[in-house]
Amino acid sequence: MSSVDKKKTQETLEKEELQLLSKAELIEKIIKLEEENKQLKAAKNKIKEKSKNKDIHKSQKPFDFSKCNKRHILLKFYYLGWNYNGYVVQESTDNTIEEHLFEALIKSCCIESRETSNYHRCGRTDKGVSSFSQVISIDLRSKLNPEDQCKLEDELPYCKILNRLLPSNIRCIAWCPASSNFSARFNCKFRTYKYFFPRGNLNIDSMDKAVKYTIGEHDFRNICKMDVANGVTNYQRKVIDAKVCLYRRDFRNISGYDVCQLIITSQAFLWHQIRCLMGVLFLIGQGNEKPEIILELLDIEKCPRKPQYNLAHEIPLNLWYCEYDTMEWYIDKDELINTIKFLQRDWTLNTVKSVMIENMLTDLEDTTDCKDMLFQSDCLLLGIQPRVYQRLMKRPTCESLESKIKHYESKKKKKEDPDNSDDK
Repeated sequence: MSSVDKKKTQETLEKEELQLLSKAELIEKIIKLEEENKQLKAAKNKIKEKSKNKDIHKSQKPFDFSKCNKRHILLKFYYLGWNYNGYVVQESTDNTIEEHLFEALIKSCCIESRETSNYHRCGRTDKGVSSFSQVISIDLRSKLNPEDQCKLEDELPYCKILNRLLPSNIRCIAWCPASSNFSARFNCKFRTYKYFFPRGNLNIDSMDKAVKYTIGEHDFRNICKMDVANGVTNYQRKVIDAKVCLYRRDFRNISGYDVCQLIITSQAFLWHQIRCLMGVLFLIGQGNEKPEIILELLDIEKCPRKPQYNLAHEIPLNLWYCEYDTMEWYIDKDELINTIKFLQRDWTLNTVKSVMIENMLTDLEDTTDCKDMLFQSDCLLLGIQPRVYQRLMKRPTCESLESKIKHYESKKKKKEDPDNSDDK
């Protein structure tokens, strides 16, 4: 087959894939592509800068890792992901948590390269999502002989070293020794996420009743974004615990400004599972759906295709905790104090902004007698909200899982054997 025919075949496959997407998914894809174009331009400029820096450092003598001991550790750190394009390294941008982390690890000579570092991450978070307790496993340079590596206080100050090179909103807070085959990903017993939101006009009791239906093992294909293109075909996940509850009451006793939270624990999560779940919970909290809609979405025989609905905003989501068997975490107290100072600074600046806005709101609400207007949580449900609400079970549906699998299998076969394509 000629290159022209191959190109036509590829275009046909891409068109077929786009036809499977809903309108909301197409809009999301267009926005993502536009953003990727901007990121590619920024990445090109960054590559030019890096090449200049490499030329400067070529004359410097390289670090000799063959003379160093190594040790396998777990490293715990937090990050405020609001201004990052997700955790995982991407080709189109260097503004990711992992990019900054490995830049610090290599610059500090803690590792020689990512490929030789025996690296695993506990979880991957999307653009805008934060984590209070991300954990990685990795081989780092050690200043101790293997027989002395039990003396944690004498080891290299890993957190201090890395925090001097990382951005201030990414901080290492603890580390602990681990066996060489221990994986931060595969040895994690469970993960807990939190999602913070204002009460606004939401019925928190209804939301809590609804989220309780997710506890146990279920097929969550209708409460996630199906990732068939990357080989994910099993959507069974076990939720250990889930609740929606009050986090903090508003000091003025205005219920709309109460801060609430979803706390959900599972062995593993699917792509956008929590943001999809929150999208449905917001509809329930607004009174547009009953809590039992969760049961209907989890019943894949009754509901084999996911109804089209909007994701919840990414900013309030946080990978809060990763659980392992008993580990001896080492914390540098001086470095912990510095980290607390960074967080207190962020809290001060953000709280001052919040209080300023709060004062402006109070004056406006008092002047116009609008204290009963509760729109605080509306912005967290993404997408355009229709004037006339349409129930979830009466909405257009996405393509079924079986159809998506069939489509991607067909696409894979055509790629592997282009001579058997329909264009021949």
